[in-house]
Amino acid sequence: MALGKDYATQECSIASALEVIGERWTLLVIRDAFYGVRRYNDFLVHLGIPRAVLASRLQALTAQGILEKRRYQQSPPRDEYVLTDRGIALWPTLRALGVWGREQLTHRKLRIFRHADCGTELGPFSECPACGTVVAVPDVEIVPGPDLNRDPADPVSRALLKPKRLLQPVEADAA
Repeated sequence: MALGKDYATQECSIASALEVIGERWTLLVIRDAFYGVRRYNDFLVHLGIPRAVLASRLQALTAQGILEKRRYQQSPPRDEYVLTDRGIALWPTLRALGVWGREQLTHRKLRIFRHADCGTELGPFSECPACGTVVAVPDVEIVPGPDLNRDPADPVSRALLKPKRLLQPVEADAA
C-alpha cells in the first residue's frame, strides 16, 4: 500500500500541524531559527541539508507564516529568515520533543537551557524552578551541555559553543 502524501482524511489538529511542520528537516530548520540561525548558508552548513530541500523548507515555512524573510543586504540581494510569533509559538513543542529525545533516546545532555535572569536550568516545560514562572523565549539562554562536541567542524556549531539567548542572531565566523 502506497504511503499517502497528506493527512486530508484526518480530522485531527495533530495531523493539521504535521501538514505544516511534519516533513523531514522542517523541525531542525525551526530549531536552528530558535538558536539564532538566520542566513541560508548558515542553515546549510549547520544542518548539512541538501540545498533544494532547504530552499523548499524555508519557502514553505515562510508561506505558512512561521518564518519571515527579511532583506539584510541590497547588493547582491541577500535575505535572512526570522521566526514570527506563530513560529515562536512552536517553542513548547520543540522543548518537549528535545527533552523526550534526551530522556528516551540519546541519554546525552548536549545543550542546557537556562533562565537568563537567574541562571537556573529550565524544567521540561520551560519553567524556572527558582523563580516559579514559565520563561519567555527571549529570556532563555542556551549553553553547551557536558556531552556536546567542543571541537565542531562548522562555524555555526562553533558559534553555539558560547552562551547566548534564543532568537539572538548567531555570529558565525568563516574560520
